[in-house]
Amino acid sequence: MINKKYHEFLPSMQSAEDLVSQVDGLSSNIDLLKAGIETEVQRDLNVAVAEFTELKQQLERDTLVLSILKKLQEFDTAMKEYNSALLEKKYVAAAQQLEKARSSLKMLESRQGFELKILKALGTELTVQTQNMLYHLGEEWQKLAVWKLPPSKESSSLESVVRSELHLCTVPSKEEEIAGPPVASVLQAFAVLGELHTKLKIFGQLLLKYILKPLILYPSLQPFTEEQSDVFVLRFKSEALTLDHSSPMEVFDKIKLIFEVLHKYLLNVPLEQPVEDKKDCRVTLAELLGDMIWEELSDCLIQNCLVNSIPTNSSKLEQYIEVIKSTEEFEKALKNMQFLKGDTTDLLKYARNVNSHFANKKCQDVIVAARNLMTSEIHNTVKITPDSCVALPRLPDPGARDHLKTQKTSKLVHNNMVNLENETKLSQYTFSLPTCRISSSVEKLMELAYQTLLEATASTDQCCIQLFYSVRNIFQLFYDVVPTYHKENLQKLPQLAAIHHNNCMYIAHHLLTLGHQFRYRLTNILCDGAATFVDMVPGFRRLGMECFLAQMRVQRGEILERLSSARNFSNMDDEENYCAANKAIRQVLHQLKRLGKVWQDVLPVNVYCKAMGTLLNTALTEIVTRIAALEDISAEDADKLYSLCRTMVEEGPQVFTPLPEDDKNKKYQEEVPVYVQKWMTFKELMIILQANLQEIVDQWADGKGPLAAEFSAAEVKSLIRALFQNTERRAAALAKIK
Repeated sequence: MINKKYHEFLPSMQSAEDLVSQVDGLSSNIDLLKAGIETEVQRDLNVAVAEFTELKQQLERDTLVLSILKKLQEFDTAMKEYNSALLEKKYVAAAQQLEKARSSLKMLESRQGFELKILKALGTELTVQTQNMLYHLGEEWQKLAVWKLPPSKESSSLESVVRSELHLCTVPSKEEEIAGPPVASVLQAFAVLGELHTKLKIFGQLLLKYILKPLILYPSLQPFTEEQSDVFVLRFKSEALTLDHSSPMEVFDKIKLIFEVLHKYLLNVPLEQPVEDKKDCRVTLAELLGDMIWEELSDCLIQNCLVNSIPTNSSKLEQYIEVIKSTEEFEKALKNMQFLKGDTTDLLKYARNVNSHFANKKCQDVIVAARNLMTSEIHNTVKITPDSCVALPRLPDPGARDHLKTQKTSKLVHNNMVNLENETKLSQYTFSLPTCRISSSVEKLMELAYQTLLEATASTDQCCIQLFYSVRNIFQLFYDVVPTYHKENLQKLPQLAAIHHNNCMYIAHHLLTLGHQFRYRLTNILCDGAATFVDMVPGFRRLGMECFLAQMRVQRGEILERLSSARNFSNMDDEENYCAANKAIRQVLHQLKRLGKVWQDVLPVNVYCKAMGTLLNTALTEIVTRIAALEDISAEDADKLYSLCRTMVEEGPQVFTPLPEDDKNKKYQEEVPVYVQKWMTFKELMIILQANLQEIVDQWADGKGPLAAEFSAAEVKSLIRALFQNTERRAAALAKIK
């Protein structure tokens, strides 16, 4: 069994040994081959790779050099063609060749790591040739549009504008080749070089400054044209006009004429967009110029033409439709000439929004007029009487509904109600403003308020509201401005203080009914109770009273100051003391008489009498207080004090002269006790100064006599002790005064 297995295994072992020997042989061959590759093949491969890399780099250098040489050739060709076109005055072709040369140069300069000294020279040459091209184009442009302008120092006056001229070259089509290049060639060349915007901007500014704006600002300026053989001349002349502003229609016609001339002879030129602009559209020179100057021209037309044409009266608003139509036609004409694009401009929007502008302008004019009246002189006055009235505007008749309601109410009164009317009727002047003088400016101010409210009744709702509140603003402005603007005069001058008092009362008097008169004729928004001025009445009354009372305090202070120099009316037997007291009395009377003249025919009679009575009462009260405070009054002192008091009693009533007519003033002079509270007290003091003890006791009459009505027991006793020596009779008299 074992031998059998051995014999089967032996061949397998021999074959395996054969395979091992073969593998060893192959392994040695592989080692030999590997050694050969590493020594010989690898060396050859490295050499081949190095050669390939060198060839590749050489190819790249040759390709770059070839492309640069190609661009240099293109640059050179473009410059040669440019020079040739420029000599033939083919400006568009020359400009295009310059742009090609510029493009080639930019490409050369963009090559990184490859710098040529020649590029700097080429750039310099390109710049020189570009400037040369622009110079030639500028020369041609100056021939096409020639400005003849006055010296720059005189450019703002009408006389200098009249001397301005614009000459436009008009070359007949048959002579174009002989006379020079057409307008399109020059302008297209400018566009290609990117300089058209600059040239056109300068032209547009000159056009605005010397032609368009003067035509708007000066109504007398008229354009006229003159066509010659090879040039079209635009000149101006000045015509005498009485109007300060031209109508929009006239201004539009003048400007339209200018644009028509420019469109015909200069600006009707289609322009190719620059190469770098990828748009396919073509624009005209007129469109470019319009984009540059229209905004400024439109603003000038609005501020100096349309603003002045806004109506100042609502009745003229319908006529403004003509202005709107002329504005539409003006813009349409400019669009047809391609100066404007298709959108509605601010000019037309402004014209169509006339209602808002009318309201704003009206309100502004009203406030300006009101402020001018407020800052005018107060002392220019007019006389107001109960019979006089403001020139009230005639208001529209109430509606039919109001009329029917009135009829129905009257029928009810007559048919169903008992007539409770009192037989004694109020005077027609019961609610009238008393006779006085007010500033003429305030009368005009009130007329302005009425006229503005009347204007509001015929306006649109929005305008009506604006005008109504403008009237309120008038009175608020008066309340704020007048006391401040005239502050110094109101403090120093009694007459102006009195006039200001009257002005405030006059305004307050009208404010009571002003809103009621217009309430049902204004817009519905204001009819619900907002249309009132009653809330402003207390403020105006307080404003007038505070100003007048401040002046009264000043006058009172002056009276007391003068009486303070009377040396307390003591020791009148001393001549010096008596003269001082007499001088003080005379100064007070002089002051009161001067005030009486200043306020005469200015203040209402009742206010005048109360004011003069108050000031005279101040003087009398001070005199009574000073005399009653004396501890010792001799007989001679009493006589002199009586003399001083008699001067006050005799001359005091004479300061009451409210009216210019002397005979009419006697009534008020006789009523002095009504206005002077201490008048009877003063007269009783005079009686005491001249009476004996028994007469004083009789005047007292156990506290029921006239003396007791004016003086207290302590005051009477003090006067008795000062006037009489200490005797039994004085003691008896004092005992009866209780």
